[in-house]
Amino acid sequence: MKEKNYTPLISILTVVLVGVIAVLFFLPAYDGEIGFDVTILPLLNAIFNSFTFISLCVAFVAILKKNVRMHRTFIGAAFVSTALFLVSYVAYHYLTESTPYGGEGALRSIYFFVLLTHILLAIVIVPLALISAVRGLQMKVDKHRKIARWTMPIWLYVSFTGVVVYLMISPYY
Repeated sequence: MKEKNYTPLISILTVVLVGVIAVLFFLPAYDGEIGFDVTILPLLNAIFNSFTFISLCVAFVAILKKNVRMHRTFIGAAFVSTALFLVSYVAYHYLTESTPYGGEGALRSIYFFVLLTHILLAIVIVPLALISAVRGLQMKVDKHRKIARWTMPIWLYVSFTGVVVYLMISPYY
């Protein structure tokens, strides 16, 4: 029996997600009433990134101990917290403009380096995580390991630096 090819679906999902987020940065902020203070959303984003980071760490330890079931559970949790982050992130950037960084000197350079690498690797992680998940679920262990060696550290970096960016910019909200 021929296995389903998920590459077109992964490609479309990647282009749509990255495209929607890119478009948000060029749209003006929403001008209507929404009934709640959106300034809580960046904190929520940092919390979701923290959950993703912790879930990935537990998943990594689980697979090192050959506990595939626990590994899958925590990778699933990382996907859920990442999806919740994405919803919150898109909502925030649709409803308001981005917060400019107000720091100076060396911290400003560090902030923009972390932010730039975070953004670029966040784009890269979308297809990597999806391909890794599909290969893992299909029990293509060798192919899963090959891509997961890249996926795990990049996803950890993206989730960790998401929190770092929040902490660096939070005094300017």
